[in-house]
Amino acid sequence: MDTTQVARITKWVTEAGLSGMTELELLHGFCNRLSANGLPIARVNIVIDTLHPIHEGRVFRWRRDDQGDLDAIVEYGRTNGEGEAAANWRRSTYYHLLMSGEDSLRRRIGPGHAEDFSVLAELRAEGQTDYLVLIHRFEAEGVIGEMDSFYSSWTTEVEAGFTDEQISLVRELAAPLMLALKCASLARIAKTLVETYLGRDAGRLVLKGRIARGVTDRIQAVLWYSDLRSFTRITETADPEQIIPFLNDYSEAIISSIYEAGGDVLKLIGDGTLAIFKEDNASVACRSALRAEQLMRSRIRSLNRERIASNLPVADAYLGLHIGEVFYGNIGSQDRLDFTVVGPAVNEVSRIAALCRSVERDILVSSTFFKAALTSEQECLVSVGRYALRGVNRPQELFTLDPSCVHGEEPRWARFSETTSNC
Repeated sequence: MDTTQVARITKWVTEAGLSGMTELELLHGFCNRLSANGLPIARVNIVIDTLHPIHEGRVFRWRRDDQGDLDAIVEYGRTNGEGEAAANWRRSTYYHLLMSGEDSLRRRIGPGHAEDFSVLAELRAEGQTDYLVLIHRFEAEGVIGEMDSFYSSWTTEVEAGFTDEQISLVRELAAPLMLALKCASLARIAKTLVETYLGRDAGRLVLKGRIARGVTDRIQAVLWYSDLRSFTRITETADPEQIIPFLNDYSEAIISSIYEAGGDVLKLIGDGTLAIFKEDNASVACRSALRAEQLMRSRIRSLNRERIASNLPVADAYLGLHIGEVFYGNIGSQDRLDFTVVGPAVNEVSRIAALCRSVERDILVSSTFFKAALTSEQECLVSVGRYALRGVNRPQELFTLDPSCVHGEEPRWARFSETTSNC
C-alpha cells in the first residue's frame, strides 16, 4: 500500500467520523478499504467500554468473508466482579495489555508457536496465522466512566503472517480510526445518558438543543402518577440491602409497561412514577395509558409470584390518570435544570393517585380523562363519587375500572380493532 492509498483511507475515516457514522459503519468501511488496497486482514475486532446502566461495553466485528451469520455487535456485561464475563476478561489478551502497560501484543499462530492465550487455539482452528492486538489508551481528561481505552485485534490467514511493514501500517492507520470511533461512542453515550435520566422524549429534545432555561411547550397530555402500596412499611421492616433491589424490580415492571404502551417516564420520586402519554388524538392517549395499566398489573402479578417464592417482600401499585394542559420543558436555575411537566394538572393527578388509598381502589381516573376516552373505555369505567382534592377548588367525580371488564389479563376494550381505536 503506497502513501497515496494511506492518505486516501485516512481522509475517508476522518470525514466519516465527522459525518456521524456509527461505530460499525466506521469499522466496516475502514476494513473494506484496507482489504481492497491489499492489506491481508481476515478478521478485526474493536472492543469499546461504554457508560450504560446494563452493559459495560461492546465488541464490533468485521470479517473478510462474512456470510451474514456473524453477530456484528456483541454487548458484554460487567467484568470487574465474578461470573463468566469477568473470568473471560481476565484470561484475555486485552486484559494482559491493560495490566502489563504494553501497547501491543503479537502472536504467530500454528505449529511450533506457543498458545499462551486460549483465543490462539480458536484462531488456529479458523485457519488464522498471525494475531496482533493493540490498546489505545486515553489521557485522564478523556476518560468517561469505564471508557478509558479502546482495544483492537487484527488477524491474517496468509501463511507467512503479517510483514513488519503491514504491522506498522495497521498501527499507523488505527489511530485515526480510533479517534473517529471515540466520536461515535461519545455521541451514543450522550444519547444513552439523557434518555436514561430524563426519559426518551425529553432526552431527544435535549439532544436537539432544547436546553435553554424557560423554554417550554404548552401541550395536552394524559398524565400518569403511580405509587407503591405499603412501601413505607416495607422500608421499615425489610433488611436495608433489600430496598434498592425491591425498587428496581417494581420500577422495571412499571416503566417497561409505560414504554411498551407508548408513554414516556419523566420522573422517579422514590417509589412514585410520573409519566405522560402524548398523542394528537386524546382518546388514543387515554387508551395507551389504560393499556400500560393492564401491562403493569400483569407484570406485577408475575413479579409478586417470583418474590413470594423467594421469601421477599411484595407490593402492588396504585395509579391516578388525568388529562390536561401542562408546560413541558426546562425549568430550574442557571446551574441546574429539570426537563419536566408543570401545571395544575400535574398536582391534580398526584392528588387523585393519593386518594386511591383512602377509597381502597387500585386506579382512579378523572372526569376529564373519562370524557376524553373512547366509548369502549368509558363502558369499563364506573364512578366512585365526587371527591375534594387538596389544592383544587371544586370536587371532582372520579372513576375506576369495572372488574367485570377485565377477563383474565386482557381488558375487554383490548379486543377492539385498531380501526375502532382511531375513529
